[in-house]
Amino acid sequence: MYVNYREEIDMLRTVIAFVLIAVLAACNTVQGIGKDIKKGGESIEKASK
Repeated sequence: MYVNYREEIDMLRTVIAFVLIAVLAACNTVQGIGKDIKKGGESIEKASK
């Protein structure tokens, strides 16, 4: 049975690249949501004064 390790390594690299891109995009999204929540909280705090 012939196994082409080169193709498997290339596929693994591609999968890892997509996972890293997804993780970085998710971090950016979570950071943006955190900023929005913070601004919302500041607005409520300001309105209550």
